[in-house]
Amino acid sequence: MKVGIISHTEHYTSSEGTIVGWGPTVKELNKLLEIADSIVHIAPLHKESAPKSALSYTSNKIKFVPLKPSGGKGFSKLSILLIAPYNLVQIHKALKDVDYVQFRAPTGIGIYILPFLKFFSRKKYWVKYAGNWIDKNMPLGNKFQKFWLQKFTSINTKVTVNGFWKNERLNIIPFENPCLDHDDRNLGDEIVKKKKLSNKITYCFVGALNTHKGVDIILDVFSRLETDKIEAIHFVGDGEEKEKYIELSKKVKYKTFFHGFLSKDSIREIYFKSHFIILPSKSEGFPKVIAEAMNYGCIPIVSNISCIDQYVKNEENGFLLEFPTSTHLEKEIKKSLRLTPKQYFKWTQYNYVLTKKFTYSYYNSMLKTKIFKG
Repeated sequence: MKVGIISHTEHYTSSEGTIVGWGPTVKELNKLLEIADSIVHIAPLHKESAPKSALSYTSNKIKFVPLKPSGGKGFSKLSILLIAPYNLVQIHKALKDVDYVQFRAPTGIGIYILPFLKFFSRKKYWVKYAGNWIDKNMPLGNKFQKFWLQKFTSINTKVTVNGFWKNERLNIIPFENPCLDHDDRNLGDEIVKKKKLSNKITYCFVGALNTHKGVDIILDVFSRLETDKIEAIHFVGDGEEKEKYIELSKKVKYKTFFHGFLSKDSIREIYFKSHFIILPSKSEGFPKVIAEAMNYGCIPIVSNISCIDQYVKNEENGFLLEFPTSTHLEKEIKKSLRLTPKQYFKWTQYNYVLTKKFTYSYYNSMLKTKIFKG
């Protein structure tokens, strides 16, 4: 079985001359070879230097086909349409010999890829929609893609989304995003069994450093919080506002670290030493970092958005913010400081079992039963 994948995953040429791409997606495709004979990944190739989080493909059975990058802010968005003819030619040629096509939405190129797959391609395809399916304030492009998927896909074209939603068409099905392999599970089992809630508590944040993700809210809360129980706060990720956040962190009396982009092994080290992960986002699908952190014994303190409450139950295995504000985050962090070692152990054990659904093996088994034979 040959699979073609069209995505907006950023790729780069490494200093050694090899093609590398955004780590989580590349690893997912590497694992997909367990059930696919070969993969063609069609995605944009950027000229910038590759971040530390980028990975290379592990097999020559995965062929990368570069697209021209497009999109951006303001008038730059017009480049999506200007570059569309070139990209469509590359996509059409690359898909000639594949058996199935996956399109990863939502993304700017979706405004022409979805009509292309519907009307100009005879290939079987499914759409992996990774954003917040029920976001009332989603960008116009995302609204169009959701509308298209609800109204213009046939019942045989599967659309996989984060979470289960009532009254959706039968071809729109819940699907967990994979992020954990066998090594993660084995190591997570060891960590969770040993991990204890001590007198000094460590928090972490993993993601883009911006207001959308709530970094300013986190710093505001910790700058005002008065307790002797906090050991440190770790921020993993990068963004244009990083320097501003580093300056704001000087108001925080607890040890605060900004690590920038890290390799997966280095992120694991942050999870090992952290007791809680904080993610007060304004909008998400289901962030993979929540499942990753839970696998290593980090209790989530996260916004109650999208399908997150289908996995994190407030004060049962984590803490949910009804609104992504400083007031609500401070309230939940204070609750986390009152959590007993017995509760912490019970919650981490439960979460470890739960995150089995986010393994690559579980994802591949679902693909075989729900997509390729569904």
